[in-house]
This record gives sequence, structure tokens and C-alpha cells, in this order.
Amino acid sequence: MTPEEILAEPPRVLTQAQREHYFEHGYVGVESFVPADTLAELIAVTDAFVDQSRTETHSGSVFDIGPGHSADTPVLRRLKSPDDQSATYWAFAKGLMADVAADLVGPNVVFHHSKLNFKWFDESDTVKWHQDIQFFPHTNYNVLTIGCYLADTDMTNGPLAVKPGSHNRDLYDQYGADGKWTGQLSDADAAAIDASDVDYLTGPAGSITIHNARALHYSPSSKSARPRPLLLNCYSSADAKPYTPHPDPSSHAYHVVRGHPVRWAHHDPRPCQIPPDWSGGYSSIYAAQSGEDAKTGQGAM
Repeated sequence: MTPEEILAEPPRVLTQAQREHYFEHGYVGVESFVPADTLAELIAVTDAFVDQSRTETHSGSVFDIGPGHSADTPVLRRLKSPDDQSATYWAFAKGLMADVAADLVGPNVVFHHSKLNFKWFDESDTVKWHQDIQFFPHTNYNVLTIGCYLADTDMTNGPLAVKPGSHNRDLYDQYGADGKWTGQLSDADAAAIDASDVDYLTGPAGSITIHNARALHYSPSSKSARPRPLLLNCYSSADAKPYTPHPDPSSHAYHVVRGHPVRWAHHDPRPCQIPPDWSGGYSSIYAAQSGEDAKTGQGAM
């Protein structure tokens, strides 16, 4: 569906102005969007996983832990596939967040993946400039990620930052000069970005961020001693078909969460860079961007 066709559909949970902002700029932020009781449940489950991670000594299929992680000082960078780790996360992904997605990709919505990223006042938590779609190319660019802040987020604890209008510009090469995948722009490309209009999406806990998979975005390191968790869910329109292996499929990958399956794919003529073969697995974008593993990563904030 085109943006005009999607906007002609009545909104479910967003305002028409918010939908129009998304299509014009490639992103939109909505403060204090998630109901208080839902937010409290998400925070409680998340706190329990942070405690559980204290016993881990290295990254695995559930936890991605950062340098210096210990039982006394947990540095949990990511909870992988939270939709598979707790029914609370999956209910949120297929419930309210799916309604948000339907307002922006159309009535037929497919779930792609989820992740829960943290900021821990540590240089390893920086996420450099990148675009998401090169990690998981689709036949069109009606693909987006919705983030939910589980803690109050301001300029001190690493908010998501987006370059307005970048979703309508060219995609970048996210391989390094040595030909290895980095999951980020080169230093030269990043330095050339005009940062004068970059929008830092802040807000109290329960605020959401939405960005198109083509949009340029990053997040700076946190300057706060308190962790900043961001729960992310990625969706596509049902007519946007993936044509490379899923980086890390959960049991819910490609589930239709609104509407119904479609029989025709829509093909956008704009090209997309092909990522490495993810069938061998990956850890996280933090590992890819820091050089811990050249064959790892997935779009993150």
C-alpha cells in the first residue's frame, strides 16, 4: 500500500497528524502512550530478567552481556527475542503495538522480531549511525520498528536520534573497507551527516518511538548510572516479503498480527544492500559495531 492509501484508512490508535509526520519525516515519537498498568507489568518482567542475567558469564541465546558484567554489576546489553521469553512481551507485541503498526503499514501486519536493549553508562552501549533494512531486506520499504521506553529518557541516558527525511534518501554501505559487515556507516559517511536537524526522541517511561527501516538513526552513550531499557518490536506490511534469511527468528517471526496474509508482493524499485548470510547466527549490533564478531548484528537503537 502507498502512504496515501494507508492514510485514507481510519486511524486505530495514532492521530492523523502523527501518521502524517511519520510518512513525511520517516519517524514519529509519541509521549506517554502506553497505559500505566501495561507499563508497570513490562517493567516488572524486565527487572526480573535483569536479575536473572546476574548469573551469566557470557552472551548466549537469551542474554547479550557487555564488558564488565557481573552478579554485582549487571551489564545486560540486550534481552534477545523477548517475545519468546515472556508472554507479557508477546501480548504487548501482538496487542497495542500491532495496532500502532497497522496505522502506519496498513491493515495487514506481519511481526518480524523483537529485542530489548539497555543503556548502562558504558561506552559499549553506543549505537552508531545505521539503517535497519540492510539487516533484513524486503521487497518494499513498508517496514518499521516501534520502541517503548521502559524508563524516563532524556539527553542524559541515550535517546534514539533520527535524521528527518533520510528514509527517502539513499541507503548506505554498511560493510567496512575490509569487506566485513559492520552494521554501521563508515566514519566518513557518519561525519558527513548534517546533524543540525537530528531529532532526539525523549520522553517519560511509556513513550514510544517509531522509525522506518530506511531512516538513519543512532543513540549516544548514556551518562546516567541508571539503566535505560528500550523494548523494540519490528513489523512489516504483509506485501513486504523478506528475501534474505531472518537474522534471528523467534517462534513468532512472520506471524500475521493484524488482518490477513496476502497473495501478491509489492516490489519497490529502489535497491537494497544484501547482508551476510545470517543462517550461522549472530549476537547483537553492539558486538558487530565494536568488532567483537564481524558476522553479527541486527538493527538497534
